Amino acid sequence: MNARSFPLRITPPLVFGRSRARYVLERNLLVYRHIWIIIFSGFIETLLYLFAVRIGIGGLVGDIRMDSGEVVDYATFVAPALLASAAMNGAVFESTMNIFHKLKFAKTYDAMLSTPLKPFDLALGEITWSQIRGSIYGIGYMVVLAVMGLIESPWALLALPAAILVGFSFAAVGMAATTYMRSWQDFDLVNLAVLVLFLFSATFYPLSVYPDSLQAVAHLSPLYHGVALIRGLMLGDLGFHLLGHVAFLAAMGAVGLAVTNRRLVTLLTP
Repeated sequence: MNARSFPLRITPPLVFGRSRARYVLERNLLVYRHIWIIIFSGFIETLLYLFAVRIGIGGLVGDIRMDSGEVVDYATFVAPALLASAAMNGAVFESTMNIFHKLKFAKTYDAMLSTPLKPFDLALGEITWSQIRGSIYGIGYMVVLAVMGLIESPWALLALPAAILVGFSFAAVGMAATTYMRSWQDFDLVNLAVLVLFLFSATFYPLSVYPDSLQAVAHLSPLYHGVALIRGLMLGDLGFHLLGHVAFLAAMGAVGLAVTNRRLVTLLTP
């Protein structure tokens, strides 16, 4: 028997059940094994913020009093938020411009749909790959936090699954938004949205310092829910309120996946 008798199978069928989305994931793995360094580009930016906070800004700000009353140093307060931001960046970078190129220019999905693959397989496979990129950022970031001594609670082990959930929600919504993009210039709006979320989702200061009117708006930020969830786990501030953040992110991801599937059906099928 020759080598062609053994088809390459990177992901086991049980990962996606009866869905063929695993073939989309395998394709991405094969492509990125030659350009893997690109995956880490967005991770470096968030890491630089962490070093800046630990080395410089943290010394100027001092300690932060949490809404729960606990007092922590500034680097410890910001670190969980940057983990959530890293997961967001990885998912958004992968689920926007790369998807747009495949959809509008490379016509990758048109070719895929000439096989038994369905639009839902494309949506699930691409969102899963975007989530994997966000998870890689999260894993690398957790290692850095452990080395720097910024992990305060054993519950921090759950911060990685929480970061994966953040990646899923942003990947799903990112791909859904991409299906509405008309040109590369539209991605300026995506970059603006990511910047606003990064700066105003209780990333660098407690929500209590916001004016009351803006606190209500901040609760609509998906990154805020990711930041609050991961910060609570990493600092040991546990409670049923964390389940609300989980529910928000899970619902956001489910809606994003449904919209992406519907849009791909509209755009790619006669």
